[in-house]
Amino acid sequence: MNRIDKKFAELKKKGKKAFIAFITAGYPNLTATGRFVLELEKRGVDIIELGVPFSDPLADGPVIQEASMYSLKKKTNLIKILALVKSLRKATDLPICLMSYYNPIFCLGDKRFVDKAVASGVDGVIIPDLPPEEARDFIIHANKKGLANICFLAPTSSGSRIRLIARIARGFIYYVSLTGVTGARMNLAADLKSNLAKIKKAARIPVCAGFGISDAAQLKQVQEICDGGIVGSAIVNKIRENITRPDLIKRVGNFVESLHV
Repeated sequence: MNRIDKKFAELKKKGKKAFIAFITAGYPNLTATGRFVLELEKRGVDIIELGVPFSDPLADGPVIQEASMYSLKKKTNLIKILALVKSLRKATDLPICLMSYYNPIFCLGDKRFVDKAVASGVDGVIIPDLPPEEARDFIIHANKKGLANICFLAPTSSGSRIRLIARIARGFIYYVSLTGVTGARMNLAADLKSNLAKIKKAARIPVCAGFGISDAAQLKQVQEICDGGIVGSAIVNKIRENITRPDLIKRVGNFVESLHV
């Protein structure tokens, strides 16, 4: 049982739902990223999702795209992010997942990536552009090493797709709550509740929803119908709004805390 499984077990025992926060690694720099992780833990975040910057982030909207480009210009890469996680493990046991497109992992090598990620203290990985049909060897090695392979489902997922993901996913299932890219939305999708009910019926692990959650009311609404909510673009945008301020970490921490009180 890795840290993700332990966290969900702990939350279930307390009758609580997960609050998962996404930040782009290296935005505005890796030192700040490390400080964000520790600050967000203090502010009540249950799981951190660290975005690995990539030049062609096909699932991401303009806010995270901009953050990724900014981070890449600062020479952030996968090896440096793994080193950051390893250093964070001296200070925190908070579950940490990486959200990375496949290219950086492919360049490093699947097995080498899994081994390095586990050795660094990474608990799970989300790879938006690596479908399970093409990930057999990766999944086998990740399962062997205890790295949770977190898979996506979407409003367009068929019954057979739901059953496949329910069988192979580890850690939690990431439900993309809308058809489109990441980004804060004014309203959640109308079919959110019914789609999550179908997935929950098939799943044997927690199901969490993301894409479009932008405020406390939306996060609470999502948490009421599944095992957790994921907030990304709204947090990254708060970093962007305060990026030059000396109290950047505190301001972002205040915002994150406001999302779940």
